[in-house]
Amino acid sequence: MSGLIEDTAPIRPRDEGADTATLDRVPLTAFEPDSRARGGIVVLHEARELPQALLEFMRSLAADGWLVAAPHLFHRAAGDDEVFGTPLFEDFDATVDWLQSRGVPTDCIGVIGFDDAGTAAALVATDRAIGAAVSVAAPGIVEALTTDALALVDAAASLKAPWLGLYGRDDVRTPVEHVEQLQEAVSKASVATLVVSYAGVEHRADEESAVSEESDGEEAIVDAQRRIFDWFDSHLR
Repeated sequence: MSGLIEDTAPIRPRDEGADTATLDRVPLTAFEPDSRARGGIVVLHEARELPQALLEFMRSLAADGWLVAAPHLFHRAAGDDEVFGTPLFEDFDATVDWLQSRGVPTDCIGVIGFDDAGTAAALVATDRAIGAAVSVAAPGIVEALTTDALALVDAAASLKAPWLGLYGRDDVRTPVEHVEQLQEAVSKASVATLVVSYAGVEHRADEESAVSEESDGEEAIVDAQRRIFDWFDSHLR
């Protein structure tokens, strides 16, 4: 049984002379595997509380041998609806430090995000030299979600980590023509990239609730989940 961990990680000081004892800390929810971790995965999320489905997904990743950690991105202010820009990278870096303190090297650390947090995961992969990244149903493809975020088509060529994007073809937030533009944009990156679009899927292909009744939903769900695990297996070595 993969073990649940509730912890905090210090945010790196912006000033070299800062007192480390007074650093802000980001709360973390993590799962560790039964045996020695073969790598680490940072899970970004857009909910103020981790839903049960996400916790079960994290537990599944841990059962596959990964040390999995989800920073609580909304720990700063109750009014924040999005976490991009400096706060995102501060919380991500703190989580990476937490994983490294447990023996996980940087090139064996991946990141995954869903919905708006999927956009955040892609942007992290353009600015941090990590091992792999996955984005599921990430919007903001041709227009930036916030002033602190780039549109994904503009950021794509700067990807530093192998990146997998999973989309539903019937998702109104990510129109097919936008996903096709993203496919073209990521093809110019210097790392491995793959964009998969599932017919008959209204949102996240990894969730049954997003699959249209007329489609072969079970096949899309199984394929999307398999691709996520295979992507980390292939690139976090």
